[in-house]
Amino acid sequence: MAWHASLNIDYSRRDDTTVAHYAHQGPLRILQSLYPEGPSVCHNVLVHPPGGLVGGDTLDIRVKVQPQAHALITTPGATRFYRSATEVARQTVHAQLASDARLEWLPLEALAYNQCLAENKAVFELAPGAELLGWDITALGLPTANLPFEQGSFSQHIEVPGVWLEKGQLRADDVRLMNSPLGLNGHCCMASLFFVSGSAIDKTRRDQALHDVRELMQAHALRASAGATSPHPQVLLVRVLAPLVEPAMGLLKSLHAQWRASLWDLHTAAPRVWST
Repeated sequence: MAWHASLNIDYSRRDDTTVAHYAHQGPLRILQSLYPEGPSVCHNVLVHPPGGLVGGDTLDIRVKVQPQAHALITTPGATRFYRSATEVARQTVHAQLASDARLEWLPLEALAYNQCLAENKAVFELAPGAELLGWDITALGLPTANLPFEQGSFSQHIEVPGVWLEKGQLRADDVRLMNSPLGLNGHCCMASLFFVSGSAIDKTRRDQALHDVRELMQAHALRASAGATSPHPQVLLVRVLAPLVEPAMGLLKSLHAQWRASLWDLHTAAPRVWST
């Protein structure tokens, strides 16, 4: 029997506090709102009790962030796409940010098990003045457990309508894509960190942000497979390839902290669940 779950979260600003209201159907919800850095930033952990998706399962997550509100959303562990016989397992995220809203979308990795049939889609709509700081991390197989991604497919879609679109399909049997130096070059983890604005990013601010993360990447072990660019006046983007999730995740956490400080003048208060 397939699991179908949905979650709607609405963040609003009351005086100096960001407040979350949510409604859910099925096994998908958020835990208690936390405020480790004060009332203006609301931290939430998104929980899917079954722990993973198989063929026919769907997760539908919708987020609205009202003016002046600031939300940070993460997960307690990987989103696992397990082996599927015929049907596709789907996760869809749709976030809408009003003017002067901020969203940090920081789920832990999407994990594609061998023989999975998976779709992972995220669409972010930003009003002028809104800003998004997020990441997307995909892990293929379980290489340390000698369970590689040898069969199946993983479809990925990240979109800011009219501004930026990343769309592709990873097929385990596509040898050139998976192993070529022009593809994943045998890496089992690919990750992106992105900063998106509802308006064009000031050139001085953009150039400084890129300079800051490039300096950090240059000192990291993954420097040969990481890069930062601005593919659109409203987008800053870091891409990373890694043999395992852990080094990529570690790098993205440090780069996220850097952009949080340089772009928002906020010192990182890492979600508590990351340390458990």
